[in-house]
Amino acid sequence: MSLFRIFDISGSALHAQTVRLNTTASNMANIDSISSSTDQTYRSRQPIFAAQLNEAEEAASGVDVLGIVESQTPLRREYRPDHPLADEDGYINLPNVNPIEEMADMISASRSYQANVEVLNTSKQMMMRTLALGE
Repeated sequence: MSLFRIFDISGSALHAQTVRLNTTASNMANIDSISSSTDQTYRSRQPIFAAQLNEAEEAASGVDVLGIVESQTPLRREYRPDHPLADEDGYINLPNVNPIEEMADMISASRSYQANVEVLNTSKQMMMRTLALGE
């Protein structure tokens, strides 16, 4: 494997973690959104990743973001008959976002991003030192 491939692999991982962080931020931003209908209620979203495979070398060569899916976890319902968005039974619908899971996911994505930045920096330093050997 070429040393230059490291930049492609880390770059794809940085992109994937950026998508993960943005999705988590969206989930956290909508944690208190209220709806009167289950169809209009925000649902937690999660990105789906897959390894990019290089068949010639039979090795992983990066990360693909396949898409973002909505969680199928049931929505939260609260009894608030005085709320203007309450349904006829007095319930409001709240998103199925778990703030503890989202914070753990945000920390994990942030650390993964940081680790990939370190891979890029270390690779760059190695290449620069290799070039300096020829001087």
